[in-house]
Amino acid sequence: MAKVEEGLFYTESHEYVRVEGEYGYVGITDYAQEQLGNVVYVDMPSVDDEVIAGEEFGAVESVKAASDLMSPVSGVVVEVNEALEESPELINQDAYANWIMKVKLSAPSEVNDLLKAADYEKLCQ
Repeated sequence: MAKVEEGLFYTESHEYVRVEGEYGYVGITDYAQEQLGNVVYVDMPSVDDEVIAGEEFGAVESVKAASDLMSPVSGVVVEVNEALEESPELINQDAYANWIMKVKLSAPSEVNDLLKAADYEKLCQ
């Protein structure tokens, strides 16, 4: 069974955000990486790009499929996880440690519209 971490906020499209102060770390969930299989490429936004909650910000490609990534939060990208450019498979090893983008949140209250761990677990069953 896929791992679901407490304290994160989840989308129905299987992205998560970990909020630390005014920043959010966004990635795909363990469930998503399990469904995708071996991740071979991560299409990430650029630093200074603006992302909007519920809108596409990139894609993840695996040997099985390509999947658009939907941002759980709105804000400005302040960092991308450059390690994924060389080693996209890090997402398969630990989806929660290997976030995709760090966003300066423009509307922190948006997380109230996202799923908590228990609700996300039910969605994945």
